[in-house]
Amino acid sequence: MNILIVGSGGREHAIAWRCAQEGHKVFCAPGNPGIATVAECIPLASQTPENFLDVANLVGAELTIVGPEAPLVAGVVDLFEAHGKRVFGPTAKAAQLEGSKAFSKEFMARHGIPTARFQVFDDLDEAKKGLARFDYPLVLKADGLAAGKGVVIAKTRGEALEALEGLFSGALVGAAGSRVLIEDFWRGEEVSFIAICDHDTALTLPPTQDHKAIFDNDQGPNTGGMGAYCDDRILTEAEKKHVLEEIILRTLTGMAEEGAPFRGFLYAGLMITADGPKVLEYNVRLGDPETQALLYRITGGFAETILAATEHRLSQAKLEIPPGATACVVAAAKGYPGQVKIGDRIEGLNAVENATVFHAGTKESGGYTVTAGGRVLGITARGADLREALKLAYSAVGKIQFDGMQVRKDIGQKGLKRYTD
Repeated sequence: MNILIVGSGGREHAIAWRCAQEGHKVFCAPGNPGIATVAECIPLASQTPENFLDVANLVGAELTIVGPEAPLVAGVVDLFEAHGKRVFGPTAKAAQLEGSKAFSKEFMARHGIPTARFQVFDDLDEAKKGLARFDYPLVLKADGLAAGKGVVIAKTRGEALEALEGLFSGALVGAAGSRVLIEDFWRGEEVSFIAICDHDTALTLPPTQDHKAIFDNDQGPNTGGMGAYCDDRILTEAEKKHVLEEIILRTLTGMAEEGAPFRGFLYAGLMITADGPKVLEYNVRLGDPETQALLYRITGGFAETILAATEHRLSQAKLEIPPGATACVVAAAKGYPGQVKIGDRIEGLNAVENATVFHAGTKESGGYTVTAGGRVLGITARGADLREALKLAYSAVGKIQFDGMQVRKDIGQKGLKRYTD
């Protein structure tokens, strides 16, 4: 079938690659140089829902999969459905689960979904006063979309005050910080749990773990994600069942009760605490770089499963997910997650073996592939277990070079601690 992918990052490259692997004709708007190797990329003057609809009509898309969150919050699904186009993703009303951290936290409170104690502030002075109600470390979150960089963990009051000033002034994440949440900090291990959903039905994907901080050992500021791995050992079967029943399905029920039935990828960012899994945040799309690891793990049935979800027959769908593990290591540009250096020539892409390089922030210039964003590449490999997957991924990373390339060297180390043989 003709499939249109909306977006231009590493997540969209992985989606396009997976659909092409399954024999479909894939288009992407606007795409990137890596995506162009597996799909026909359609340039856009601007990324509005109307422009995406025009592309879908142009290429005769039988299914559109929306990659990033911004078009979902802007109502691209509502527009497609109004024109009778088959599209996978939540409506703008349902996308509030990610579009507004305040909405999502208040939704969880209303429906008994376990999450941290929090308070929402629209005013800097009131937020400063609110710090007294929390212990340190504490978490500060921008309410709006912030490309994964709207969360600050403040260890002291001084750090919290500085972060609040940056959020409310717009210096940190622009308008997304005009409303701020303060919440309790939880200790534990973070897990990304993603399900393909159709209103009251959910098909869960294997658990993944992202690495948000820029430096090894989870040091430095948060990024959009410096790497991820997919391994069934991340959660026990009992934990997976608990998350499905107490978080994913309860979320779907709650959204339906509130008049916003949810169809799309539902991402629950979890903290595995001593008291069980708790929800840190929702996303309403596949994670990045979790997608690269997930879709490298899946070997068939992905596009057909998404199609089934749009036709209310998700319960009949089946994904092919063999045993083993996958790992994705992100190569980021100099300066990321702050002001990044772009335009640097990337060397060694053709030398990579036993792995796939998913492009995120790249462009073609003068006949060469050069850096064009913060997270540049996601080097992804599969192995019989996590140890092999990481070995292959890092071996491939060693073949690639560009000026100022930043790579975490400890992706998957928490996962390796689960191996005792």
